[in-house]
Amino acid sequence: MQDGAVLMINQNKLPFEFEIITCNTCELVATAILEMTVRGAPAIGAAGAYGMALAAMSATDEDFRSRMRKGRDILLASRPTAIDLANAVNLVYDQTLLSSDNPAHARIVAIETAKAFAANSAEDCRLIGETGSVLITDGMKVLTHCNAGALATVDWGTALSVFRMAKRQGKEFFVFVDETRPRLQGARLTAFELQQEGIPHAVIVDSAAGHFMQKGDIDLVITGADRICQNGDFANKIGTYALAVLAREHKIPFYVAAPQSTFDTSCQQGSDIPIEERSPGEITHLKGEPLASPGSGAINPAFDVTPARFVTGFITAGGIIKPEEIKRLNVPRNKA
Repeated sequence: MQDGAVLMINQNKLPFEFEIITCNTCELVATAILEMTVRGAPAIGAAGAYGMALAAMSATDEDFRSRMRKGRDILLASRPTAIDLANAVNLVYDQTLLSSDNPAHARIVAIETAKAFAANSAEDCRLIGETGSVLITDGMKVLTHCNAGALATVDWGTALSVFRMAKRQGKEFFVFVDETRPRLQGARLTAFELQQEGIPHAVIVDSAAGHFMQKGDIDLVITGADRICQNGDFANKIGTYALAVLAREHKIPFYVAAPQSTFDTSCQQGSDIPIEERSPGEITHLKGEPLASPGSGAINPAFDVTPARFVTGFITAGGIIKPEEIKRLNVPRNKA
């Protein structure tokens, strides 16, 4: 946040263009989240926190509470699946309105709470890298899905934080990067980040993962997550469930890396997670060019749910835990 505005890398332009966009209203932040200018569960959580700070800054003394409620509602409606957004927005909203009846003081609280949320998320991700790097050994070949890097978080990443730390420790390993249809976050963003880090990698089509597992070319799978339930079921980018099933069939460890803000202890099981459906045009067209037969429809769920039984462990800032250990985590209950 700088000079009363939130600055974001426009992820829709990467890796071919680098553009910083400026959001000086809560509504612009919500639009950036909806249009995936900013994306990744921890990143949209931080964006939502700062969006609430912008709502507080723009509100008059007379309409302060109503403006905060409106900002909260707009941000929560932008993307429903990733719980980090709701956790961040509700945190800033609650802390701000509980802090004082003095709007001038409440505005300061909103800004400081948003900053603290972002800082805590970044530190969580750094610790995730330290925790998970023990899983990486020399010569290992790892598969990841979608983008769980610094672009998807405030810094470091989740799954990619593990790779970054392993690289810094001098380990030599190779990463298979799922392209991640339909928006190609793997091919565009994860590959871009790994290239910047000098980590050997190759992009593969999503449907090739089973082929490489069958050949014995994959030793480990690490993904991020968008919401983790109390029982260990979790939502992540569409295609994750299929990878987990394939990993189980081929006896390959399957890990999920996530900060505290991605855990939702109010959500009992995966069937309770709302799954966002996006425009069919993301499937049928790419940058305006048709990919499918004209006139054919498309169904475009952005996420799927993987049952806890397929998860070897969750890589957290506090250690690697089993799904059944989530209930013991000290995670605030989401009130969205």
